[in-house]
Amino acid sequence: MIIYRNNAKITAAQAIDLYVRSTLGERRPIDKVTTFADMLANANLIITAWDQEKLVGIARTLTDFSYVAYLADLAVDEQYQKQGIGKQLIEETKSHLASECMIVLLAAPKANDYYQKIGFEHNPRAWTLKK
Repeated sequence: MIIYRNNAKITAAQAIDLYVRSTLGERRPIDKVTTFADMLANANLIITAWDQEKLVGIARTLTDFSYVAYLADLAVDEQYQKQGIGKQLIEETKSHLASECMIVLLAAPKANDYYQKIGFEHNPRAWTLKK
């Protein structure tokens, strides 16, 4: 049975391990523990999924809780995918937001088709600026 938590304290090492097991590590700075620690410390909504003591999923969000929530990371251990964990992580995230608050994300290439299946609308006007 998967348990979802919004108050779990996780370390950068735990998160990095999950990101590697989910393939999201291919696009995140998993070799920079300090950066990862900052990513966790500065997100203002983190929902985690646990199989007993094993971290198997995370939704890491930056939000004002009222108008917009940027879902920066949605990662589920590959061995636990296709069980509804990602969808439930999003539902748990939504439960902490105002009803009219929109969720915005940039899909990882391997997950691009997933989001439409769970109700997201595609928006071709996303832009990124790297420093």
